[in-house]
Amino acid sequence: MDSKAFKLAVDNLIKEKNIKEDIIYDAMTLALTSAYKKNYNSLTNVRVEINRETGDIKVFSVKTVVDKDYVEEDLENPIFPITLKEAKAIVPDIKIGETIEEEVTPYDFGRVAASTAKQVVVQKIKEAERNSIIEEFTEKENELLVGLVSMEDARNYYIDLGRAQGVLPKTEIIPDEKIVMNSNIKVYVSKVEMNVKGPLILLSRTHYNFVKRLFELEIPEVNDGTIMVHGVAREAGFRSKVAVYSENPRVDAIGSCIGERGIRIANILKELSGEKVDVIPYSADPVEFIKNALSPAKDVYVIIMDEKNKEALVVVNEENLSLAIGKKGANIRLASRLVRYKLDVKTYEQAREIGINLIESR
Repeated sequence: MDSKAFKLAVDNLIKEKNIKEDIIYDAMTLALTSAYKKNYNSLTNVRVEINRETGDIKVFSVKTVVDKDYVEEDLENPIFPITLKEAKAIVPDIKIGETIEEEVTPYDFGRVAASTAKQVVVQKIKEAERNSIIEEFTEKENELLVGLVSMEDARNYYIDLGRAQGVLPKTEIIPDEKIVMNSNIKVYVSKVEMNVKGPLILLSRTHYNFVKRLFELEIPEVNDGTIMVHGVAREAGFRSKVAVYSENPRVDAIGSCIGERGIRIANILKELSGEKVDVIPYSADPVEFIKNALSPAKDVYVIIMDEKNKEALVVVNEENLSLAIGKKGANIRLASRLVRYKLDVKTYEQAREIGINLIESR
């Protein structure tokens, strides 16, 4: 391998694999040092120098200046010596303890080094590429990506994300949705880590932040910060509650999220395979926020029982009891998660039984 071919090969690696130049040259230097010692039975320390502009490779022996004949047993850490007298013949003002270098590049080193170093360099490049992928996708953690469904096994779908493959466990897809092979799919990056097999990019479509990212994608006012998503509570495939607000009094946060004739929310519902989404107004007043979160229940009376421990009593009439609780308790459960209060729902009669007398709403 001549210097031009070597330089071209390195430049291609840097470009194609998106690996930093320093990482590749450090790996090359290490590999070529090992190759020289192995192939030329070197009994001296060597330093390999790669000219990054031309691709030229040179090998230098490195010897330490000593003041007497070298006896290996005299030293805990053996060195490769040259006597002071010999060293001064080369560098007149050299001192004991300093090192002296001499070029020892073999004429056929390019061919031997390329062959021997290949395996080591490939391994280093793989490591660097894995690290590069981890670095790139760590920045995309908690974000929404679009990938291609490329493979499937009993437990996972594998999503082609370009430079890497993500893993979408079947436990992380929306219940009853159909995943079509070779189709594009939106996924939420829930975790990025390195394991024994390389980068692991875990994906989800059931994570509550998947819904939040869809709002950012479909609603420009959410994307630019005009409308804020305070929080999302979700039971994937069934219902999500999304609390929104705007600090601009002229902006209708709920209306903007729904869109004209419901087109914006319809796009989100389509991506969620029909999962219901309640868009509710956030309020800094916990009483008001709890009332909003319990939608579609109406005529809700809220008493904060323990502010420190976040406990509240919700009182509704018989007509709204089932709406407040929801099917299998889902509405009260999601509302509680959204407002971060433990909610206890009672009718007016049940409230009176524990000593709380309220005038029932009609």
